[in-house]
Amino acid sequence: MADQTDQQLLTRIQRGDRRAYEYLIGRYQTPLFNFTARFLGNADAAADACQQTFIQFFLHAQELRPDEPLGPWLFRVARNRCIDEIRRQHPTPFSQMYANRAAQSGYQSEDDYVDLFADAAPLPEDLAERADLQQILAQAIAALPPKYREVVALRYAADLSFAEIGAILGLPEATVKTQFHRAKPLLRAYLSRYGVTEERSG
Repeated sequence: MADQTDQQLLTRIQRGDRRAYEYLIGRYQTPLFNFTARFLGNADAAADACQQTFIQFFLHAQELRPDEPLGPWLFRVARNRCIDEIRRQHPTPFSQMYANRAAQSGYQSEDDYVDLFADAAPLPEDLAERADLQQILAQAIAALPPKYREVVALRYAADLSFAEIGAILGLPEATVKTQFHRAKPLLRAYLSRYGVTEERSG
């Protein structure tokens, strides 16, 4: 089934082919887990979010249209499961300090304040590949405000383009790029607390 598209697999699933369902899970299991793990910063919670995503897919497979991309639908479901988990935990994000500073400095929003530090320079190129930095990077992404977190997690964990991320989140590509660049100074600040710099990662 490796040569079959998502749409072809979905058609087979809708006809009751269980092997097609299992194969599609295998196709998306790793990218969805990488995404949810970066989003939540917790492997157990990420595995649970992935399981819930595939359960929801199983329950609603008959309602999906084979002519619409399946990947974005799965990532949207996984994203919603992650947001539900975050709301349940009520964490205090590291980035809250930026919101506080923005208010103290007279800015109307956190975005306005973060824009002062936003830049287009890449983060350390091998940050997502270095095994010893994986945990710190996951924690850094999980500490971002949700609207930044989902963009960064999709970019780094799922290796999606800005256009693909926009399709998943229902946002213009330009907005996705802006949110990604706004997130980077927050990530840098978090990573610097653990001694992660361009020099170390190079």
